Amino acid sequence: MGGNIGVIGGSGVYNIDEIQIVSEHEVETPFGKPSSPVLEAKLNDVTFFFIPRHGKNHTFLPSEVNYRANIFALKKMGVEYIVSISAVGSLKEELPPNTFVLVDQFIDWTKGKRDRTFFENGIAGHVSCADPIEEKLRKILLEGCKSEEISHSDGGTYICIEGPQFSTRAESNLYKGFGASVIGMTNVPESFLAKEAGIAYATIAMVTDFDAWKDEHCTVDEIMRVMTVNNKAAQKLLKNVLPKISENKFAFEKQNKIGVMTPEDRWTDEQRKTLEILLS
Repeated sequence: MGGNIGVIGGSGVYNIDEIQIVSEHEVETPFGKPSSPVLEAKLNDVTFFFIPRHGKNHTFLPSEVNYRANIFALKKMGVEYIVSISAVGSLKEELPPNTFVLVDQFIDWTKGKRDRTFFENGIAGHVSCADPIEEKLRKILLEGCKSEEISHSDGGTYICIEGPQFSTRAESNLYKGFGASVIGMTNVPESFLAKEAGIAYATIAMVTDFDAWKDEHCTVDEIMRVMTVNNKAAQKLLKNVLPKISENKFAFEKQNKIGVMTPEDRWTDEQRKTLEILLS
């Protein structure tokens, strides 16, 4: 099994009217439980595997999400392409709420609370994250935004903070000074783990607000209203791009195959089972 499509996002995904939930898979991983069972779903005759990042009832804070289990579970289900859907704040005037930013870079500003690698406990591995987004997948999302006339930005840098609090005004201005485009709390280490698992990963970063740098009052209720509009646009985009990904299952470089430094004869049986899935 391989070449499957995965989606990581919020409840707006499986609330699409046309979606059919085929089954739920309780997937065991060496890294604990994923955020929920992996939902096998169909949309426009395309099968994909979905995990609600924060749990079915949004019970996990960004730092509590088991990113390793989520990525490993999708890999175990044969997923090779992941579309991530995430709410973000904007750090640029030209990226107002309801804009979809198809980012191509990340800055990790988390604080060490998250398990961020599959390589540990006697297995040393180093995988390049110079290009954390798979460009071929990002381009499919870009063309989908154009086709569905969704306000979007071609490229941008996502800075990931620990949360769950939003930034201070001083922090927000600091991040603007980095040249970052949007700010969120979830795509690191998610994107980096996808690289370690040999999965093509791309993000739909949906702008909800201007973060703290802009002198505008923004409540959670206001953000939720914007998110409702964003979720409807994301549903349209998924209906557009899932068939295109399914019909164009492109090859891409899997740098994890050359990343493991520990010789195979030093792997334990359990490590071998894990690595055979990750490196397949």
